[in-house]
Amino acid sequence: MPPEAAATPGRKPLLHGPLAALGAGGLQALSFAPGPLPAWSLPFVQVVALAVLAHQVFCAASPLRAAWRGWLFGFALFLVGVYWLTISMHTFGGMPLALAIAALALFAGAMALYAALAAALTRLLCGPRGGVAERAPRQILNAALWASAWTLCEWLRSTLFTGFPWLNIGYAHAEGMFTGWAPIIGVHGLAWLAAFAAGAIALMARAKDTVYDRSAAATIGLAVATGLLGIAWTHIAWVRSDGAPMVVRLVQTGTPQSQKFDAARFQDALAKDLRLAGLPPKSPDDAPGLVVLPETVMPAFQDAIHEDIWARWRAVAQALGAPVLMGMPLRRTTPEGVRVTNGALVIEPDGAAGATPGLAWHYDKRHLVPFGEFVPPGFRWFVDAMDIPLGDFDRGPAHQPPLRAGSQTFAVDICYEDTFGAEIAATVRPGPQGDSPSVLVNLSNLAWFGDTWALRQHLRIARLRALETGRPMIRATNTGMTAAIDPLGRVRATLDTQGPGVLDVEIQGTQGLTPYVRWGDLPTLAWTLACLLLGLARRNAPRRHEATADAGQSDP
Repeated sequence: MPPEAAATPGRKPLLHGPLAALGAGGLQALSFAPGPLPAWSLPFVQVVALAVLAHQVFCAASPLRAAWRGWLFGFALFLVGVYWLTISMHTFGGMPLALAIAALALFAGAMALYAALAAALTRLLCGPRGGVAERAPRQILNAALWASAWTLCEWLRSTLFTGFPWLNIGYAHAEGMFTGWAPIIGVHGLAWLAAFAAGAIALMARAKDTVYDRSAAATIGLAVATGLLGIAWTHIAWVRSDGAPMVVRLVQTGTPQSQKFDAARFQDALAKDLRLAGLPPKSPDDAPGLVVLPETVMPAFQDAIHEDIWARWRAVAQALGAPVLMGMPLRRTTPEGVRVTNGALVIEPDGAAGATPGLAWHYDKRHLVPFGEFVPPGFRWFVDAMDIPLGDFDRGPAHQPPLRAGSQTFAVDICYEDTFGAEIAATVRPGPQGDSPSVLVNLSNLAWFGDTWALRQHLRIARLRALETGRPMIRATNTGMTAAIDPLGRVRATLDTQGPGVLDVEIQGTQGLTPYVRWGDLPTLAWTLACLLLGLARRNAPRRHEATADAGQSDP
């Protein structure tokens, strides 16, 4: 008899099959950005989808069976959630479509191993009954073990092999009941709370009689209480306003990726970018104090750009009376040799006419993208199968000075870097001079992924960074999403995707350190490990047989 057919009466067999695990993983992939689902529904969809997997894990006959269901869930999650990787590999990288799809499937399979590990660890610690026929304290611990195993594996996924934090379940909660926890425990803490809620729902679905219905209900009640507490946290002011408000101009250049590195189109793109950046303000009061352009807006090293071009950019800065921050590859000679980085520099309005901008202030990207910005050992053949310019960059140092412009101080990061919450939090902590940046700035070029979920998912990630740090974030992108986000993670203004445009926004910087900026992921990791150790101790302790325990509570 198939395992699913052996389910005891009263179960919902449809929640037990491998197709249910695949479907739940695909459903969770929809929860990381609005469209097709409305924004308000995303946190609920995430929790319910993960509850399906938790239910299967608690019902599993063995850790191996639980791992299989976890892998299926994770495979569907990443296959659907980052489908846009095929666009960068095939459309812009020149890789054959079949090979690009195979590479996506291989990547999804590798990322799914983390979900498999979380499922197996939960089943191992919870035992064969999966939380059924247990009193409330044990039920709560079982939900906490599931949440801790899932969170630990999310953290490992964001750390090992340079990390891939995309699709962390905490990002589904950029708004909702748990959002108020973000400045306290960060995205991994949100992941724990969301996974605990999913585990509580799964345990409630397994309860079989009045006594254990009440035990499971107590677990549900605790999950709801954490949500209500999250709502209460939103009324706490973790930071304060700092300096005078200032206007910043965000330029969305709208250059298609197929044209970005085409030398024949460089002059046309340059003329468009200069025109957008130099548009006159509506009034003197609306004059920008800083102009921000996207990542690699100049698709060549700064020392290879002709002085006439720099003179035109300097004229824009002088006309507006504001520095111009732009992303571009940087090359310079150091005592250790020639260094090339994906970086950003500033053109000051009072600089020497026509001179190449100095690098007295510059930013070097420190967290590089595998395959796009550096080649992992043993994967040169894979990179050679694609046509990706400007790869193999050097890493920037972990600590770099912020940019001072107008009344504010700006911490710059480039594209993928803002997916690493602990690293962004570290840039907000006071530096050697005791200064803490008041505004976060992200320069991105997501044109590699077309007009896909990637753009909206990245915006949602940026909202979590603003919430965690209590800092406003401004984003200048090539094709979207260019936006201004306030310290509460709310999008205040944005441009439509794909086309060129200019967004002049008034920003108010902040000072003060949220608990997450002070402590990072340490409290969440400590709590997670403590729960797992408690579960291990319970598993190894002698245990009385309970008369109500049912030997058939697990799937064969």
